[in-house]
Amino acid sequence: MLKGIKNKFKRKAAVKFLNDNKNKRMACSRVKKGIAKVGCIVDLDNVPDGTIFNEFIKEFSLQPNALKIIGYKAEHDKNSPYSTPVFSEEDLGWGAKIENSYALEFLDNEYDMLISYYTEENLLLQLMTMQSKARLKVGFGEIDENLNDLILNIPNKDFSIFKNELGKYLSVLNEI
Repeated sequence: MLKGIKNKFKRKAAVKFLNDNKNKRMACSRVKKGIAKVGCIVDLDNVPDGTIFNEFIKEFSLQPNALKIIGYKAEHDKNSPYSTPVFSEEDLGWGAKIENSYALEFLDNEYDMLISYYTEENLLLQLMTMQSKARLKVGFGEIDENLNDLILNIPNKDFSIFKNELGKYLSVLNEI
């Protein structure tokens, strides 16, 4: 019972933090045009294979280590091996902090582009997007528009359409 009350207070504080800070940008020292480092936050409950994002390496001519992917699972089984580093609901700490080593490592990096590949409002995914340091943040229209710079209103079920549309917009913006 106490754990439930504690989690309720953590979520309430995180929602307040998100609402108070979603219009603020995390400082990013990457100012040069061009996409050299990409971060992807993926809802693995709706995208079964997070490795499809490795296609960005070829698509944007990235170095293999220039792509960082982190996945979210509502129910994270610590004993199951995942091909993508994972964080979950139980990783929400006090003060809207995410207490997961993979998530903290992801948030410590700076990116030229952050892709928030989720279409359902989710507190932890939105906190990760807000706290990530990226020059350009890309997401879907179903999520709060204040979190992303480039919003694609396309279905997230077809990754090839997403990849092609993103490539078109990045070309127009002279990023690739």
